Amino acid sequence: MKPLLNTLYIMTPDTYLSLENENVCVNLEEKILGKFPLHSLEQIVYFGYKGASPALLGECAKRGIGLSFHKGSGRFMARVVGITAGNVLLRKAQYRISDDEEKSCFIAKYCIIGKICNSRSTIARARRDHPLSVNADRLKSIEAELLSIARTARKCSDLATLRGCEGEAASLYFSVFNELILQNKDTFSFNGRVKRPPTDPVNALLSFAYSILANDCASALESVGLDAYVGFLHRDRPGRYSLALDLMEEVRSVFADRFVLTLINNRIINKKSFVIQDNEAVLLTDNGRKTFLSEWQERKRDAITHPFLEEKIPWGLVPFVQAQLLARFIRGDLEAYPAFLWK
Repeated sequence: MKPLLNTLYIMTPDTYLSLENENVCVNLEEKILGKFPLHSLEQIVYFGYKGASPALLGECAKRGIGLSFHKGSGRFMARVVGITAGNVLLRKAQYRISDDEEKSCFIAKYCIIGKICNSRSTIARARRDHPLSVNADRLKSIEAELLSIARTARKCSDLATLRGCEGEAASLYFSVFNELILQNKDTFSFNGRVKRPPTDPVNALLSFAYSILANDCASALESVGLDAYVGFLHRDRPGRYSLALDLMEEVRSVFADRFVLTLINNRIINKKSFVIQDNEAVLLTDNGRKTFLSEWQERKRDAITHPFLEEKIPWGLVPFVQAQLLARFIRGDLEAYPAFLWK
């Protein structure tokens, strides 16, 4: 099992990363803001534009440390990938499945069933925990519709129909997402998913969370020898790690969405955590991102019992476990890919 090591988040956009002995140095002009030993790091996530030295890039690739570059909004730009872990036979099997729509659908439908069922669980939990603060009847109705769509998705044999199920389920889920926001509704009001750019604080938080989660999923897939850029539901597109997007579908609602709701409902994030740009895009401020990522790291350390393995693991290892299970299915060790189903 892969250990849950630290993720180093670099938030100051003017910094430059370099290598000194076996440490990553965070440089700001003539000053060194900090040094961090590489052996303690799992990945480095950099928000900025000055970049990193070739020596550091090479050492991260050599050690298998993920180094990704993001815009201030959290949008992914590039990622360093070193020598592939695993064997060529696994990737060849992955490529053959990706080229076969029926076989791709057989895997993708479990990812989408997981997504729909976990979205339903997120709504059900809010209804149970806050019966006097939400429209319980409406939420219960949406839960029933999502269950029906999940049953339809289970029978899908083509990707077009599966995408239709996924789109319908997402529309239903987000139609009641505002019900799950219980505090500070004047700032955190959700009227629908807006991606590029996010135009309100809730969408800004969701987009940032999804970007970080997708990067974690890409690292997990690379660690078991799979190609994060060749997906089954998400088809090939230059520069997009499609398989990571497939993998994150299952945990999107139960990890990222619940996390965002916790930040809002526990008043950890507030109006001062956001800035509105000239194009009306709403982004987290530097302090907002620091608060977000600090809480994200803590959440990743929370222990859960994995529903398939029935073993205790930190939340942060869920993408790695799912990547391992996916690799086992592709190798032929499992009859089907066991989606992550959480309550």
